[in-house]
Amino acid sequence: MRFSASNFKPSLNGPLTLAWAAALWIGTVCNWPLWQRMTALPDLQNTQGLIFIAVFSGIVTALSGALLSLLAWRVAIKPVLTVVLLSAAALAYFMGSYGVVIDPTMVVNIVQTDSREAGDLLNGWLALSLLGLAVLPLAWLWCRPVERMRLAPRLGLNLLGFAAGIALTVGLIFSSFAELASTMRNEPQLRYMINPLNLYWSAGVVVAEANATPAGPPEIVGADAHLAARPAGAKPPLLLLVVGETARASNFSLNGYERPTNPELAKLPVLNFANVAACGTSTAASLPCMFSHLGRERYGAQKTHQENLLDVLQRAGLAVLWLDNQSGCKGVCDRVPNSATTQPAPGAPPLPAGLCDASGECLDEALLSGLDQRLAALDPIRVARGVVLVMHPMGSHGPAYFKRSPPDLKPFQPECTSNALQQCPREHVVNAYDNSIVTTDRLLARSIAWLQTQSPRFDPRLYYVSDHGESLGENNIYLHGMPYAVAPRDQKHVPMLLWLGDAQAAEQQCLKALREQPLSHDNLFHTVLGLMGVQTTLYRAEWDFIAACRRSAG
Repeated sequence: MRFSASNFKPSLNGPLTLAWAAALWIGTVCNWPLWQRMTALPDLQNTQGLIFIAVFSGIVTALSGALLSLLAWRVAIKPVLTVVLLSAAALAYFMGSYGVVIDPTMVVNIVQTDSREAGDLLNGWLALSLLGLAVLPLAWLWCRPVERMRLAPRLGLNLLGFAAGIALTVGLIFSSFAELASTMRNEPQLRYMINPLNLYWSAGVVVAEANATPAGPPEIVGADAHLAARPAGAKPPLLLLVVGETARASNFSLNGYERPTNPELAKLPVLNFANVAACGTSTAASLPCMFSHLGRERYGAQKTHQENLLDVLQRAGLAVLWLDNQSGCKGVCDRVPNSATTQPAPGAPPLPAGLCDASGECLDEALLSGLDQRLAALDPIRVARGVVLVMHPMGSHGPAYFKRSPPDLKPFQPECTSNALQQCPREHVVNAYDNSIVTTDRLLARSIAWLQTQSPRFDPRLYYVSDHGESLGENNIYLHGMPYAVAPRDQKHVPMLLWLGDAQAAEQQCLKALREQPLSHDNLFHTVLGLMGVQTTLYRAEWDFIAACRRSAG
């Protein structure tokens, strides 16, 4: 076969040309949230900074072009660019509107999002982003014929395009290396805003980590777990553990917030703790971490899949039940009895009208419906030793905060009734969010009221803590899920409180002195073991923040 220079001449309708045209579109227009974030940085608000941003745009374009060059084949180029542009358009909307970044944790959140949560994110602004950034360019693309070329010349051109892209990327990096190194060091979240490379890189990390986890059942922990002997005549403990959703501590009036967001809890003898740090900034990160015995730092470094608190409680002989009004327990409840609010207990009356809508989404008060029947359905032998009921409410899950509160419990008006939060005045967003906190307040107060009805049979307690916090537009950041190292405090600072029923006055007074003590999700595993009288070598008394007060009261 003979080759000439004309064999390798790029065509305007060639796959390589289309790939690089898409790369230019991605590196400039589709990355507008990245350029917006960079132009807002104080160090880049000058001529030199603007030049660096232009160079960075060139780096993104060149790197995108290099990667797309490898996929620039006649049959593949249109489907590939369709996927790339649609994902880039969607990510541009979410990053630009909510200030989120796309890292591996966020990819896990995306994968684990159910249809109800996904529906709350759909709106006209997302449609406009898809139309302008993807649909219109793709309509132009699909109307163009793609030039045919023999295999060898096409391979040669694609490799040439890849090599040119890499060379251009390296050249641009070295041309502004000092500025690039400084900016990436000071603003590490920017690397997770390079659209859509952030999505594909993070997805690759998630897949690699999943494949690195050994297959099969989780590693057993707490194999020696057993119950301590209970004093004669003592009633079995009943712990209602409420794992709140997306509640930030700064919006709890129990923590000094100027609005009365905890009107019912303020009347009850609850022990509130004001300085509590979350394991992560999303449910997917925090939930498995907070139920682990390892603590945040060791949990993040572990390479194996291990059992959690619920497994240890069940192994010790206690009755355990997980009740969910969310998108699932993220694997925490897989090996214990569990149920959703839409699955009523046997013999329980139907849910009251108005608690659930046509889509099956329920207000959190549905968690309290049929609790007596759910308790009666548990193994009576285990129940006689003690019960741990875990409730996982929707809480303040956004962006549709207005859906989290019933019509009769919206004291703060007007509230944002859109899931496009950036289109509402910030005070309306805060109103809707605070209404959801008031709803959580009523849920907890009614949970305590139910626990009091169980006091003739059990020693009842309530432990509430949120999984992570939330951003409400501060610095143009909404929702949650930012990398922990750079996440704002409101995404990591969570509310936590206890109600200990008839606990001794000395214990109550001792715990009040811990109100401002730094605590975290690391305390959950060990504190619950202490509350339930479970003994195991995993237990660390120094992480059970009630232990010292329990001993002093005894």
